[in-house]
Amino acid sequence: MSFGEIFIILVPIFFVILLGFIAGNRGIFNKETSKGINTLVTKIALPAHLFVGITTTSRETIFDKASFLGSLLIGVIGFFVVVLLITKWTSKYDFVQSTMFSLNSTQPTFAFMGIPVMGSIFGAEAIAIPIALMGIIVNAVLDPLATILGTVGERNRNTDANSDEKQESLLKVTGKSILHGLSEPLACVPIVGLILVLVFNFHLPELGEKSLDQIGDVVSGVALFAVGVTIGINRIKLSFSAFSIAILKAIVQPLAMVLIALALGLKHDDFVMAVLLVSFPGSAVASMIAIRFRSLETEVASAFVISAILSIITLPFLITAIM
Repeated sequence: MSFGEIFIILVPIFFVILLGFIAGNRGIFNKETSKGINTLVTKIALPAHLFVGITTTSRETIFDKASFLGSLLIGVIGFFVVVLLITKWTSKYDFVQSTMFSLNSTQPTFAFMGIPVMGSIFGAEAIAIPIALMGIIVNAVLDPLATILGTVGERNRNTDANSDEKQESLLKVTGKSILHGLSEPLACVPIVGLILVLVFNFHLPELGEKSLDQIGDVVSGVALFAVGVTIGINRIKLSFSAFSIAILKAIVQPLAMVLIALALGLKHDDFVMAVLLVSFPGSAVASMIAIRFRSLETEVASAFVISAILSIITLPFLITAIM
């Protein structure tokens, strides 16, 4: 695929993001009203779209994605752990700050950009399983893990609490974090779909497919618009930390995934999709987790915007190189 063909695919995508940016920057949407768009995409439209994709896929095709799943686990969870350890050892950040730095350097906005970008290249049906697997890893593993580690860091700050109280509190947080992650539609809906197909060999009837498609088909444009709105309502504060997070997210992680995918011998299409899934800009969800822990709020919000702008340059070159 030539650079010109990639450019033609990406221009409409970034045009919709630009429209969202203008709407957010001019105050047509603010932080409160933008939550409605994000909720529509992440809790209703995208889960519906993924459920259709999974339950209209054969059991054999899903089994064939085992190596692909392994590459995502290493490229997401492994990358997060490595960045966390390096950040903790080489910077002045405490454990909570290091965790939030690493989370925002790792988690991509796959839910919003995966379908329009990858769908334009491979087709909507081919990308449902890869995006669903990424949703499970991020929502059921990465975000709960970061929440648990952030809580550990907060507990360690409190030297007045005795060890028994720490243990009890941490166990509760661990359980709640895992349950919360599994309760997110982007995690539980794909899991339910996978169980239905793998265990019961379920295939969604045509009527169910058409019904869910009525809401699932809005994902592409609305998700891109939501990305633009989120960028438009945030203000950039340039700092070394913000640039570091953005570069790790947009450049280092995709390159690391290239090596991982090559080492695991993924098929060409799986190789390309694995790399693309981690190459998208940082996630607003990861930023919100940092805000929840009152840690690096300005840095991660700025990094989200910087990585989105940086992806305008990196995505065309990356797609051209790996296609």
